[in-house]
Amino acid sequence: MARRLELRPWPEGVRAVDFGIRGLDLAYAFLDGHDLTILIDATPRGGAPGTLYVIEPDLSVLDHSEESETLFDAHTLDPLKILGLARTLGGAWKRLVLVGCEPADLGGEEGRLGLSDPVRLAVDEAVELVSRLVDEFLQGSMTAVASPNALSNTAPSGCSKNVSA
Repeated sequence: MARRLELRPWPEGVRAVDFGIRGLDLAYAFLDGHDLTILIDATPRGGAPGTLYVIEPDLSVLDHSEESETLFDAHTLDPLKILGLARTLGGAWKRLVLVGCEPADLGGEEGRLGLSDPVRLAVDEAVELVSRLVDEFLQGSMTAVASPNALSNTAPSGCSKNVSA
């Protein structure tokens, strides 16, 4: 999916970047001060594999985290630890949205390579969903998205000039 987004023509000021497991690079990217950041990841929430979610997470938990909790392995992509580190470094974001896809299986401790069939079938829809979110944001029509505990299969509606997808 990341490759598909990177190859897509985006308006000026919009870029798609695949950080893979490079958590430190992602933390430093937050220092650029984007108006909208869309993170895309596997999001196990108990739905059917391939279900897409649009979530605007409550990041107030970062306000109460201990400094030691922001320490992490530079090759691990734990979003809360990365956001905590980014905040410690002086990074800021105006709006952060997660586009998640329900995995069929993450493979336990060893992890799982490749996409399951339901997830592979959801990739086209996910690419269109991200594109719609960016377009709505740039047009100023993006509305509030699902709470961290809500499920959503539809794109919300609002974007700014400096967007990172």
